[in-house]
Amino acid sequence: MLGVTDLAPFTGPAHPQQGVRPPEHGLPLRPCPLAPLVVLGAHGGAGESALAALAPGWHAADHAWPMPSGARQPVVLVARTSLTGLTAARAAATQWAAGQVQPLELVGLVLVADAPGRLPKPLRDLAKVVSGGVPRVWHVPWVEAWRTDPPQLSETPREVRRLVRQLDALTQPGATGA
Repeated sequence: MLGVTDLAPFTGPAHPQQGVRPPEHGLPLRPCPLAPLVVLGAHGGAGESALAALAPGWHAADHAWPMPSGARQPVVLVARTSLTGLTAARAAATQWAAGQVQPLELVGLVLVADAPGRLPKPLRDLAKVVSGGVPRVWHVPWVEAWRTDPPQLSETPREVRRLVRQLDALTQPGATGA
């Protein structure tokens, strides 16, 4: 079991804030079965299916905020580190911050590398801005094998296995993810 100090630190607000204006174009809302974790891709190709496949019971939301049947539904937002991906993540985070998707519990944002290597400075700067609008942020490196093979947790980089452990810890009954 992970301790509090083993979790990704808070980077931004834990709850929606009053006065935040919703984005002009947000993600739709769709009914969804209750799941240990809903993985929400902010855009097509974000990596939500790959991430959801790494743990039993995780549900890929198909680019729509879930409208859960139960009271507590943990959600993790996923986006690529491209300009398109970071812009989509910013809009989705703003939608959450404006309170448009209550009673969901946003546990954080997973930024998936859109290419091997280091991000260019403008994208690093934008990622930092977006990170300040969500409770936590995790970074997933480029995984070449995911281009051709289904993701297998046992064959993923250490950062991905750590992410899965942390998300599991945050979504356990009684945990306070956000």
